[in-house]
Amino acid sequence: MPRCERLIDMGRRQFLRGSAIAAAGAAAAVSVPSGAQEVRTQAAMARVEYPSIRLANIADLTINRPLEVAFPDDDAPGVLLKLGSRVEGGTGPDEDIVGFSTTCPHKGFPLLYNADDRTLNCRNHYSRFDCEAGGQQIWGHAAQNLPQYALRIDENGDIYAEGVDELLYGRLSNVL
Repeated sequence: MPRCERLIDMGRRQFLRGSAIAAAGAAAAVSVPSGAQEVRTQAAMARVEYPSIRLANIADLTINRPLEVAFPDDDAPGVLLKLGSRVEGGTGPDEDIVGFSTTCPHKGFPLLYNADDRTLNCRNHYSRFDCEAGGQQIWGHAAQNLPQYALRIDENGDIYAEGVDELLYGRLSNVL
């Protein structure tokens, strides 16, 4: 059998030295944010802006009960949640109001809200998303977090969605 002439004979020490150099270069290339404000700034940079759409009023919300909405259009179901305590990405007087897409980013199945642990869950492939942590995936097959709405509340208590921070399921981009 012919031998490949391009093979490199590398010993354990040379391999470890090369790995350490590669790891140091990767670590230098990654900047880790030091505070919550920087994390929110990065999320805001990834957010896709949409025309402002009124979804509801604060008076329409009940603590820990989802209110069904659609954003950015009628083909994108979602929920507004008043969680009762300050949460990541929350808005309103108590910073406890959040909104999410309710289409699983894995295969597009509808998500159901579980009030006991404040998660949105896919009954088909068991992905779970933490509503108190910005829609972060905590279990399952999904490869991304749940799209969270960028919300604004006006002086009358009307809740407007103005953007989304992740790709909506089934769309090549978040452009309307």
